[in-house]
Amino acid sequence: MARDTADGFAHDRFSPVREAFDANLASGADVGAAFCATLEGETVVDLWGGFADEARTRSWEQDTIVNVYSTTKTMTALLIADRGELDFDAPVARYWPEFAAAGKENVKVSHLMSHSAGLSGWKEPITKDDLYDWDKATSLLAAQAPYWEPGTAPGYHAMTQGYLVGEVVRRITGKSLGTVFREEIAGPLGADFHIGLPASEDARVADLIPPPPGSTISDRAESELQANMSNNPGIDVSETRTRAWRGAEIPAAGGTGNARSVAEIHAILANGGVAKGRRFLSEAGCRKALELQVEGQDLILGMPARFGLGFGLAGGVTPLPNPNTIFWGGYGGSIAIIDMDARTSFAYVMNKMAPTTTGDMRGFGLAMAMWDALGVI
Repeated sequence: MARDTADGFAHDRFSPVREAFDANLASGADVGAAFCATLEGETVVDLWGGFADEARTRSWEQDTIVNVYSTTKTMTALLIADRGELDFDAPVARYWPEFAAAGKENVKVSHLMSHSAGLSGWKEPITKDDLYDWDKATSLLAAQAPYWEPGTAPGYHAMTQGYLVGEVVRRITGKSLGTVFREEIAGPLGADFHIGLPASEDARVADLIPPPPGSTISDRAESELQANMSNNPGIDVSETRTRAWRGAEIPAAGGTGNARSVAEIHAILANGGVAKGRRFLSEAGCRKALELQVEGQDLILGMPARFGLGFGLAGGVTPLPNPNTIFWGGYGGSIAIIDMDARTSFAYVMNKMAPTTTGDMRGFGLAMAMWDALGVI
């Protein structure tokens, strides 16, 4: 059956967003996808459509969820944004003493958050199964020396950032990051996003469709650093269909959710710390994310980057309509955008993957349609 028009709703002023979403499905740019936007804390667009599998045998439903790769990082950043017991300017070793090894005694928590800690990959060879061994993954990072002087340049910590930040959270709270996220954010909000998915939810997960062979960052690696990040261990999209991956807590890449959950969670940041009538963060805690930590040519992504605390910032190769906007995207195309000036949050998730690492024009196009309808552009 044809499913090239969206289910869900868009308030009348946002009908161009629905048209853009439908166009992605009709053209084949998307197989299955969802888009959601909040404004002043209200959900004003909530669309989904297409199919949850490449064979087009399962419809993408209202409760379909999907692995969003690095969009998960935005959840990890939210969780650590406003913890009274944590000082971003403090050395990581204050909370995680073993981390001081190999000359890292002055590496700050802010360096972990801004991909500038010099730990973009593991120096020891590891396997995909090691990603499921939290103690091994974190202890290897604690023991190794940085690849470059921390704080001097960005270098995308594609997988390692989640283990680094997650271990700081574990040392502070005594709980895993996935547990803290569920107890403090997802549970209270009733948000369908999981860092560590229960087996009971497997039937709702859409299958990711890998990007074309030869088109990914691992295929284009031009430096030892890029090759190390991409191939130690290699990225295998089929792994996201396994119980091991879904159940593991991989805070940089393993999150499973839908656009609704991503947008409604990030309404917290868009609205000064409040969502659904409950305060989760202070206004100051939200705005900390906007503080530029590092900018320059990213040593891994090979393009200019500007990082705040846990998010990309507007500017450089990513001009955005409002200055107080933060964002990040996941391998394949998912994206989360928080515009604090317009008090709006957007999220796009999909299963047909593009070769991009940090979002692509399907999601950005929907965001631009939102900004256009808001009169921002």
